[in-house]
Amino acid sequence: MTTTAPETTLIGHWVDGAPSPVDAARTAPVYNPATGGEIARVALADAAEIDAAVASAVAAQQSWGALSTGKRAAVLFRFRELLAAHADELAGVISREHGKVISDARGEVARGLEVVEYACGLPQLLKGELSDEAATGIEVFTTREPLGVVVGITPFNFPAMVPLWMSPMAIATGNAFILKPSERDPSAANVLAQLWPQAGLPDGVFTVLHGDKDAVTALIEHADVAAVSFVGSTPIARYVHATASAAGKRVQALGGAKNHGVILADADLEDAADHLTAAAYGSAGERCMALSVAVVAEEVADELVALLAERARAVRVAPGDQPDADMGPVITAAAKERIEGLIGSAEREGASLVVDGRGLQVDGHEEGFFVGPTLIDNVAVEHEVYREEVFGPVLDIVRVSGLDEAIELVNANPYGNGTAIFTSSGAAAREYRRRVTVGMVGVNVPIPVPVAWHSFGGWKDSLFGDSPIYGPEGINFYTRPKVTTQRWPARKVAASFHFSGDGEK
Repeated sequence: MTTTAPETTLIGHWVDGAPSPVDAARTAPVYNPATGGEIARVALADAAEIDAAVASAVAAQQSWGALSTGKRAAVLFRFRELLAAHADELAGVISREHGKVISDARGEVARGLEVVEYACGLPQLLKGELSDEAATGIEVFTTREPLGVVVGITPFNFPAMVPLWMSPMAIATGNAFILKPSERDPSAANVLAQLWPQAGLPDGVFTVLHGDKDAVTALIEHADVAAVSFVGSTPIARYVHATASAAGKRVQALGGAKNHGVILADADLEDAADHLTAAAYGSAGERCMALSVAVVAEEVADELVALLAERARAVRVAPGDQPDADMGPVITAAAKERIEGLIGSAEREGASLVVDGRGLQVDGHEEGFFVGPTLIDNVAVEHEVYREEVFGPVLDIVRVSGLDEAIELVNANPYGNGTAIFTSSGAAAREYRRRVTVGMVGVNVPIPVPVAWHSFGGWKDSLFGDSPIYGPEGINFYTRPKVTTQRWPARKVAASFHFSGDGEK
């Protein structure tokens, strides 16, 4: 008796308000990281598909951008309700393809939902400025208008949250939005695409194009794309910023991170250990805001390392859909190999391997891409594990004499995404906040991701371009100002050939 192998699921694009035909010549595998098995293949867009999608978006944006802010807000409100209703479904899709635990995936959706709620206030957010009687009988006012078609290129580690940081802001402000998600976990993007039409969004205003580097290059160079938002590694962020800028696009490109948590001698060490453990190992360390370096005052370092080691060994590593899991696998076999290689380099270079997560196997999931929580003491800034963005469940311990040395160390790092300080001293916290050259700072808060009505973005090699994501900066990025000077004379006014600074008297 012969059996037929199950047909592989093929994940296609979403164009002009509907799934596109699934007959792609080029595809890429999608894995379940907990099992190591291929669960689907995703289509990779070619040039013709990209051109057709952009043309659809251009046509849709004309009428969408002309719609009143009240009608656009009504769509955003309905989308918000649909997103909340489908949060569990979306979390399950994220966990299956990314590997993160269900509770973490739900948290990702919740943070995206917060940005949608902020965007619902667009009639207030898009209010312009007026200078009445700027000169006699003249008023000057500023309005903000959409750019046109904008592109979002998003990373694998937050397949719902980062698209939700971009798309509601872009759509609320009257643009058409094309999402190019990571090909490693593409299905969350298609779930979002299905919700937008149900909310009343016109066809073509939200598009999903799956693809690889070829698709990225084609999109950021396309003549009808006005702006590009990107989140990913620093080398790719630098490439996207340079390429899109050279093509005349507006660009925000968020790169990598090496986030430091500074623990002073007066900190509550038990509390700091709890938060450092969660911030280093949550989502298997695959967060751009993960605290991957603990900069510890020497006098309390031994005590803190002991507390951290105890907690690292207690982290429950399992497939993300298991209710008792604290941490799931990393995204791919290549990521696992790279992370374990960096752990090995630390040992070779003289650091102390306190807890070693290499070689971890989970019963029943021996082929899964698991790396256990890893704690490395006596790390030096010259060590490869410190210089590289590990993007895995690895926490480095760097010992310092106190606050001044900690600030010097953090400021010397090329990344400037996020940082935190654990202390009971308001004076030390204030000094740290003011002197540190990092874009987002937490005081006894380990992962200082701002709420939606502020903006998310780092400094130095963590951000290329001058605009962070969402919040007020998001409104500014996705719109451009138009200034109108007007007069409605009651009588005929003589024209003047000279420039007058104060208008008609």
